[in-house]
Amino acid sequence: MSDRARRWLVVLACTGLVAAASSTYVHMQILGDPGYTSFCDINTTVSCTQVYQSRYGAVLGVPVALGGVVWFVGVLLLAYAGRRAPEQSARHVAGYLLVWSTLGLAVAMYMAYASFFVLKTVCVLCVVVYGTVIGIFVLSGNGPATPMAQLPAAMVRDVVLLLRRPVGLTLLIVFIAGTAWSMSWFAGRGAPSPMAATADAVSERPPPAETADQQTEFERYWESQPRVSIDLPQADDVDARAVVTVVKFNDYQCPACANAHVAYQPIFDKYESSHPGQVRQQTLDYPLDPECNDQAPNGQHGGACEAAVAVRLAAESGPDAREAMEEWLYANQPGLSREAVVQALERIVGIDGARYDAGYDRLVGDVRADVARGNDVPVEATPTYVINGVVIKGSLAPQFFDAAIAYELERAGNGGVD
Repeated sequence: MSDRARRWLVVLACTGLVAAASSTYVHMQILGDPGYTSFCDINTTVSCTQVYQSRYGAVLGVPVALGGVVWFVGVLLLAYAGRRAPEQSARHVAGYLLVWSTLGLAVAMYMAYASFFVLKTVCVLCVVVYGTVIGIFVLSGNGPATPMAQLPAAMVRDVVLLLRRPVGLTLLIVFIAGTAWSMSWFAGRGAPSPMAATADAVSERPPPAETADQQTEFERYWESQPRVSIDLPQADDVDARAVVTVVKFNDYQCPACANAHVAYQPIFDKYESSHPGQVRQQTLDYPLDPECNDQAPNGQHGGACEAAVAVRLAAESGPDAREAMEEWLYANQPGLSREAVVQALERIVGIDGARYDAGYDRLVGDVRADVARGNDVPVEATPTYVINGVVIKGSLAPQFFDAAIAYELERAGNGGVD
């Protein structure tokens, strides 16, 4: 690799490293601060937080952005090794860099596809990472490199050579140890990603314990929030004992809504056991679909109105039917269409296409009424939660969501739970 290409490689790697580190910092803040708002949360379409909180934002609790940090540091180490190594080893390093950059490009393109076409949300920091990865991949092919088939044998020889070089060996050890520690730290702190965990798995893993200072800080934050009043539709199953009302403005085609459903359901189950009937959940529809929401002109989720009506039709057959329909919708969000929704409704509840069409004309007005309630809040993104009038933009880390309900129970004189 020429010196000029190597310099550009280092510039791109440093730029990408800053973007990936910033993304990791934002992810860490989201986990620890219920009131945190990222500088790159511009609207529902351009939002780093929406992407980080989606099912693509973390794997086993470890932010994907942290993987970017590790990858860019690896590029810088390979660039350093290529400059200092003897000529033959430099060819080997060029081969390692090509493999490393190819792997990085594959992951970046997958994440870009998920962001642009599945989530339909743009993360500014992520776009910077995608661009730098592409540039590094192009530069990695600059200059002679050891053929791929010879790299395994070359790696053995280079490891032996590395053992004789204290500086290189130290850098490698620090790199491996730092990677392992940072990933284990996030895995122990964050909730499992819905990509790798079911609701049952989440319920078996309690949220991290809060210190007294964190609890006091949260209560101060919570008390400082304004409270809104929502004219909720009359529900037949309202328990007179309910003192905490949790309203969710929901889009069944929204990945963040599905994530929140998985993460929060064990919390609701816990309070139903400890405080029967006192914590009320109510889901209101806010589809990002212009068919029933004039505030969503871009039509991000073309099957969301159909999904909302399907859940309402299923609810007429009972709460179990409603829950089964919701679970299917959350699990089949990509490519959701009217035809797919109708087929699922018939299979799950026994309501055929003709009954769905008749029910749609009857119920879509109720969906629009929920949208109007959301506009009064106003809802700027889905999900939006409102706990006893306190509006939560997006979603809270599970431990803070739990703390909010416990605090509201305490305010009502019913006591929280540990």
